[in-house]
Amino acid sequence: QVQLVESGGGLVQPGGSLRLSCAASGFTFSSYSMNWVRQAPGKGLEWVSDINSGGSSTYYADSVKGRCTISRDNAKNTLYLQMNSLKPEDTAVYYCVQIPWNLRSQGTQVTVSS
Repeated sequence: QVQLVESGGGLVQPGGSLRLSCAASGFTFSSYSMNWVRQAPGKGLEWVSDINSGGSSTYYADSVKGRCTISRDNAKNTLYLQMNSLKPEDTAVYYCVQIPWNLRSQGTQVTVSS
């Protein structure tokens, strides 16, 4: 079955950290670049980060640059997003996305609040 299954969201205080994971199945994970996107309450989708198929190139939105790190383990078919120094404006539902096949995970809620 072709799917992306995400885990790792939750409630965290400002300045805290979270790591999101996205497990891929049903396709050759190592052949595709992968993305993280998010949707804040009442707003549209915002691209957060992407990583090339081999993991050697990464890109970040200005809003998260320096605070987030995207990575992947192709042996485990898993994508990660390490988020540090979280801010209330990072509150959103986060999704991992594989664009060529239009795949998106179920989403995980990240809430940054004291």
